[in-house]
Amino acid sequence: MTGPGTVGAPPAPGPRAADVRTARRPPVLRLLARPEVGVFLGAAAVLVFFLIAAPSVRQGGSMATVLYQSSTIGIMALPVALLMIGGEFDLSSGVAVITSALTASMLCYQLTLNVWTGVIAALALSLAIGAFNGWMVVRTGLPSFLVTLGTFLILQGVNLAVTKLVTGNVATDDISDMDGFGQAKRIFASSFDVGGVQVKITVVWWLVYAALATWVLLRTKYGNWVFAVGGDQGSARAVGVPVRFTKITLFMLIGFGAWFTGMHNLFSFNTVQSGEGVGNELIYIAAAVIGGCLLTGGYGSAIGPLFGAFMFGMVNQGIVYAGWNPDWFKAFLGVMLLGAVLINLWVRRTATRR
Repeated sequence: MTGPGTVGAPPAPGPRAADVRTARRPPVLRLLARPEVGVFLGAAAVLVFFLIAAPSVRQGGSMATVLYQSSTIGIMALPVALLMIGGEFDLSSGVAVITSALTASMLCYQLTLNVWTGVIAALALSLAIGAFNGWMVVRTGLPSFLVTLGTFLILQGVNLAVTKLVTGNVATDDISDMDGFGQAKRIFASSFDVGGVQVKITVVWWLVYAALATWVLLRTKYGNWVFAVGGDQGSARAVGVPVRFTKITLFMLIGFGAWFTGMHNLFSFNTVQSGEGVGNELIYIAAAVIGGCLLTGGYGSAIGPLFGAFMFGMVNQGIVYAGWNPDWFKAFLGVMLLGAVLINLWVRRTATRR
């Protein structure tokens, strides 16, 4: 009972107020909040388009070629995406691939060593380059754009100069007859038969790495660290996230991806051109952006870049199968990139709209 001088209990919230507080976002909006949804729809649209425009794409061999092209981009796009989620990006990833292949090729050929010696040495060098980039970024506070641009120019010059100095040419010597070549080729560049269609082993590695990266991001403490340092580095440090360790290891993952892709190039073609790789870093970054990763960090997935790489491979080969002028490839990529950025922006705004 309440008298004139007493204060009664606050009224219970009306049905309308309770509904506003307890209403859950519709399932469609929750689905749109996933960073890979937009690129999945885009990849499906591109696939359907080329299935109609280029009937030869429907053949098993053609699709195997598309998947192969996608895998060579996707293996590098995965660590690039993780680095972007962590708030940084690497402009040296394209030439780092060639640096790795050149190191393995020249070391084992010039010193007449087992091929695996060159492979291991190339891995060590690639990880060291990644660690150097990460250390420079966290130690100096300089933007990763500037640090890795410097590394890009250094590696580009060293690749060409050292190759000419050692081999007297712009390409390395053929190593296909050296000890250990067959074993390495089976791991990095072999093919296997699926229903009469030859599929490259890189497709398997690509899918395995994508599954592993997804597990790391969503199910491990390290994945939480990656999102934290990309979202707000200061807040992450304040709650005990090892920011330096996380960023350096992300750059080292770029080194690992460059090593693996470089070994694939080497054991696919037996030799390496020292001037290759320039410009590929933009394709890796674009695949990650198309896959839903933000340049500002803190948002993205590993599945999205998988579909982004597939779109690149589909357009690259689809233009050829359709009989169009391949000079249009870069124009298609530009349209895809701008379209993906706009779609991702719309998706995020729609998903967060109340």
